[in-house]
Amino acid sequence: MNGIGGTKTGLRKFVTASVFTGLIFLLAFTPFGFINLVVIKSTVIHIPVIVGSLTLGPYWGAFLGAMFGVTSLIINSTAPSLLSFAFSPLIPLPGAPGGSLWALVVCFVPRVLVGIVPWHADRLLQKFSFTKKTRLLSLFISGAAGSLTNTLLVMHLIYFLFGNSYAAVRNVAFEAVYGLVLGIIMANGIPEAILAGVLTSSIRKAMEAREKGRN
Repeated sequence: MNGIGGTKTGLRKFVTASVFTGLIFLLAFTPFGFINLVVIKSTVIHIPVIVGSLTLGPYWGAFLGAMFGVTSLIINSTAPSLLSFAFSPLIPLPGAPGGSLWALVVCFVPRVLVGIVPWHADRLLQKFSFTKKTRLLSLFISGAAGSLTNTLLVMHLIYFLFGNSYAAVRNVAFEAVYGLVLGIIMANGIPEAILAGVLTSSIRKAMEAREKGRN
């Protein structure tokens, strides 16, 4: 019986992970992956990764994060923008004949961790006694933590691995690069983290209520 139950649980997780993977690709390759916050366009592509982490655990979360990385690699390789060299080794560095394999680190490591950090953050917060309101707060913090993991790691990896190239494409001195990085973190990262917290807490709380009703 335990084996059957384990198989059913594994199949359910596989199906759920497949749904989240589909959502990641849908959001990545359609305008649905961006929300206009007046000042900026905020991405929500990482939301299925975060919710998937909280729902399925860190291993499936890491897989979903890797799928997020795959979409980023595809987009930056096929429709390159100013900073695509930092996400795809197929895009040449400014003034260089080819790209860098370090781009794969920027593209995948932060995204995989987006699928791991929320689960651990939520488990840590669950050590406290929760009411319904504090449960929402835990989910909000976990969602925001996942989003900030992506922003902070991506921008700092770009600075440390591609700082000179970043300075070249932005036409600034290298000494000014970290100020630009901090500006992006504040202007994009903070609103995205708040949005991720709101969406994660709303979606995951609804899922938990459904799971309790099913049980």
